[in-house]
Amino acid sequence: MPLSTSSAAPQLFYSEGSPYARICRMALRERGLMPQVREATTTLRDPAAAVLPHNPVGRVPALVLRDGTTLTETTLILGWLDEHGSEPAMLPGDAQGLAAYGRVLGLLDGIAVWNRELRRPEAERSPSVLSLEATRANRIADALERDVADGVYANIDAGSLALLAVLGYAERRHTVWKWRMNRPQLELWFIRASQRASFCETLPPLSGI
Repeated sequence: MPLSTSSAAPQLFYSEGSPYARICRMALRERGLMPQVREATTTLRDPAAAVLPHNPVGRVPALVLRDGTTLTETTLILGWLDEHGSEPAMLPGDAQGLAAYGRVLGLLDGIAVWNRELRRPEAERSPSVLSLEATRANRIADALERDVADGVYANIDAGSLALLAVLGYAERRHTVWKWRMNRPQLELWFIRASQRASFCETLPPLSGI
């Protein structure tokens, strides 16, 4: 369903460092919706954040529709995008595809916890949390190594975009995780998939972690 361009066009709030928002930003580009959905950056954990009048949760991504309704959470926004623009559909239509997407979301959630813990002062960090999330990330990445070898993430959909987002996050903002080690299939998949314009146009800033 096409959208008309106007000052009341839907608006996607994002933070440049958020891998969750990056999934939606890549999906906008993959579905050809960039001329019809505006992007707007916002700060986070800030009482003056631009997104707060629209989303009291204060998180991104947040998609403000023409009537003022605000959709939050990546998967809900991907569902809305699937009703607009052109192919390909983002949300898989089968259980296997949804399971693949879910595995990557689980990885991303764990990486987010790991990264937040590392951003605390060293004396306040929890060694058990750091160990748990590092173990979880490596366990999932080992499964993903097998998955990509079997062609599970060959299609451009929510699963592959989420995988691009989390590995891209590890490359630039969570470099403490050496995900490439002993995972040649996953590395090769990333090298090839990261050539897509949607990935290159949404690179997050570098971080010191």
